[in-house]
Amino acid sequence: RDGDGDAGSLKIRFADVGCGFGGMLVRLAEVFPEKLMLGMEIRDKVSEYVRERCAALRKDHPGKYWNISCVRANAMKNLPQYFEKGQLEKLFFLFPDPHFKAANHRRRIVTTTLLAEYAYVLAEGGILYTITDVEELGKWMSDHMSAHPMFERVPEAELTKDPVVPLLYTGTEEGQKVERNSGSTFLNVFRRVANPNH
Repeated sequence: RDGDGDAGSLKIRFADVGCGFGGMLVRLAEVFPEKLMLGMEIRDKVSEYVRERCAALRKDHPGKYWNISCVRANAMKNLPQYFEKGQLEKLFFLFPDPHFKAANHRRRIVTTTLLAEYAYVLAEGGILYTITDVEELGKWMSDHMSAHPMFERVPEAELTKDPVVPLLYTGTEEGQKVERNSGSTFLNVFRRVANPNH
C-alpha cells in the first residue's frame, strides 16, 4: 500500500487542515483508498466527533475507511511537528476562517510565513488546495501563493482532470451549505515546485 512497503511504514500523504466535521476526509477515503489521510481540527469536540465518525465508518464498512483519522491540532503552530520534509502529496484548506478584520489577517491560514512551512511538508509536485466563499479571502490566498517562489498555479486544463476538484465544492459540510444557498466559491490550486538547486 502507498508504495512504502509494509503497513508499519505507511505515511500520511494527505492532510486536511481545519477539517471540520470530516466530510472531505470521508470523500477522499473513497476516492483514494490506499492513501493515509489526516484531518487536523483545533476544536476539541469537533476533532473528537471526527475520530468517532471514522471509527463508526470502519465498523459499518469492514475493510474501508481504515486510512482516515483526525487529531486536535493547531496547524498554524504545529504542522512541521506532524510531517517530515516532503511527506505530503496533498494539503487542503477548505472554507477557512476569513478573519475579516485587518488586525486579524495575521491569523489567516495562508500567509507568506505559513506558505514556507507548507512548502516544507509538501513533496515536490505536491498540491495545495484552497476554496472559500469569501471573495476577498480567495484573492488574498491567490495573491500570497502566486507571490511565493515555491508555488505555481495549477493550470485550468489540469484541474478538469483532477478527481479531487469536484469534491472541493461538495465534500465538506461548509461547501454543501454554500451550494444549497447558491453561493459563489473561489478556488485556488497550487503546485509545490521543485527546489531551486535541482
